[in-house]
Amino acid sequence: MQPISFIYSSSQMRRDIFQAVADPTRRAIIVMIALKAMTPNAIAENFQMTRQAVSKHLRILAECELVTQEYQGREIYYSLDIDKMKEIDLWMEQFRKIWERRYDQLDTLLANLKKNKK
Repeated sequence: MQPISFIYSSSQMRRDIFQAVADPTRRAIIVMIALKAMTPNAIAENFQMTRQAVSKHLRILAECELVTQEYQGREIYYSLDIDKMKEIDLWMEQFRKIWERRYDQLDTLLANLKKNKK
């Protein structure tokens, strides 16, 4: 069976949430809109970049479904989709467990060293 190949234009490609949060500007936007819904103009006021550049970042976040859009009159308000952020949290959980085990092992080792020193 031949593999199926897909050709996507950059506007058709669905981005990965990790690709979206890899950019520090997008992470800053996520933090801002986690607190309250904001318009692109309000977000752009917090950065030294054009509104168009902010809109590009918002489009990438929207493609990943990390943000939702709500129209209020002529304005668009962006807010964070907390459920989508859970995907990142679930992925990170595996690393938290690894590090917790390592810290527990270190605690045990230090306790044994302290006990043997007495």
